[in-house]
Amino acid sequence: MKERSDEAGVIAVLLKHFEANRIPRALGIKERVDKGEPLNDWDISFIRDVLDEANRVEPLVNRHAEMQSLYAYAVRLYHEITAMALLNERAELQLEAP
Repeated sequence: MKERSDEAGVIAVLLKHFEANRIPRALGIKERVDKGEPLNDWDISFIRDVLDEANRVEPLVNRHAEMQSLYAYAVRLYHEITAMALLNERAELQLEAP
């Protein structure tokens, strides 16, 4: 029973951090890449941190069905960001080619 209570506390902290920090920052990055901007070093570091965190919390998410749709939303959002950033980088490289 204590393990379930501990997990509830961890989930609450993760959700608060996700809502207050991860989502606003990700949406800001998405807005920029949607305008054609590349990722900067700070963005790349942030995305790496998020992906590392996602891998660490995945077992917890798998045990709590109520978190799975939010987790899927986040994965989809970061996929959209990285896919668009890759297209932006490719377009930038083509513009630079002689």
